[in-house]
Amino acid sequence: MHIPDGFISPKMYLPLYAVSAGLWAWGLRRMRRTLDEKTIPWLAVLAALSFILMMVTVPLPGGSSVHATGICLLAVIFGVWAAFLAVSLVLLIQALLFGTGGITSLPLNALAMGLVGGATAWSTFRLLRRWNETAALALAAWLSVLVPAVLVALALGLQPLIASAPDGTPLFFPYGPRVTLPALLIPHAILGVGEALLTVLVYRMVDRLKQGVRP
Repeated sequence: MHIPDGFISPKMYLPLYAVSAGLWAWGLRRMRRTLDEKTIPWLAVLAALSFILMMVTVPLPGGSSVHATGICLLAVIFGVWAAFLAVSLVLLIQALLFGTGGITSLPLNALAMGLVGGATAWSTFRLLRRWNETAALALAAWLSVLVPAVLVALALGLQPLIASAPDGTPLFFPYGPRVTLPALLIPHAILGVGEALLTVLVYRMVDRLKQGVRP
């Protein structure tokens, strides 16, 4: 789901940077009040897992990619803000050191995956866990992949409309939503099944380890 540099117009990524900067600052203030010496090691471990998962990417036509994320785990265990900040840091490191994703597309990637994906997972899990925790967790993980894919597909599909030459030639990404939506949603809907299985497995393992029970 990483978008590289050169695909997003400044008309989109500059306002998104302004929004993201405010949310990053707010999230850091929130995290200072909630993190403690017991939480930080677990957050670091699952953020590292998210980093590894997002490094294993399969390129998709049109400039994006498909990969697992671990966002649901971060959100349901540590909260939406922790997920947003952790994913933002992961994306920044990947863009700077490995060329996976871009700096200009960082706010879109972070907002779509970290904030919206995390919030979707957290709210779905909280709403449905009273009926069936495993099903709620699996659905939350699936949606944490699919919903950001919708946002990324729409953002890419809008580029020809907001940034074109006088003759109508797109200056950045050339394809509209009719191409981007199916191109991203179909593979991510399939990937979401694997994300759901992985999330349930790791969540159970973390829960056992926190209780001092060997998996």
